Amino acid sequence: MAESGESKLKLYSYWRSSCSQRVRIALNLKGLDYEYIPVNLLKGEQKNPDFLKLNPLGYVPALVDGEIVIADSFAILMYLEEKYPQHPLLPSDLQKKALNHQASNVVCSNIQPLQNIAVLSHINKGFAALEKLLKDCAGKYATGDEVSMADLFIEPQILGAIKRFNIDMTQFPLLSRLHEAYSELPAFQNAMPENQPDAPPSSVTS
Repeated sequence: MAESGESKLKLYSYWRSSCSQRVRIALNLKGLDYEYIPVNLLKGEQKNPDFLKLNPLGYVPALVDGEIVIADSFAILMYLEEKYPQHPLLPSDLQKKALNHQASNVVCSNIQPLQNIAVLSHINKGFAALEKLLKDCAGKYATGDEVSMADLFIEPQILGAIKRFNIDMTQFPLLSRLHEAYSELPAFQNAMPENQPDAPPSSVTS
């Protein structure tokens, strides 16, 4: 990863967190060097007083950039987009930019919270909504032929659906095609849960 030219960014992350994964992808795409600081959610490390100073809600991810602390993955992505404009995550076209926000919100509001508690019918509903939303604008990736913010939100949820809940993705051909495209990108592969330093050895084969 390339140096940012300033003090190294610090990312407080949990290997299996989809919110953390989308931030890891963004950091990789932008070529930003960062220190990975694991927060073991199963051990309750997110409730430690030192971490609660960074995020009083006790959620990962949290990003520290010098004196600046940002918690919440969407806020982190917008911060990175503003400060580090290389490899932009949002297209300049207003319609495509709006589609990126809309697709990201479908994940945040309708898939991710429910995926965490395995309400599979709602996950399927969210995936179906993404298929309809993106069918007329998708190129190689979600909203065109360049990776954008929507892709960072979508891929972690597809991975979770496949690996954790065994959802049949053949009913979602567009998302399946995107998943194959993401699998060819080092920025996405390096951000995968099993490739994180705090991932247990068993996750590599899970």
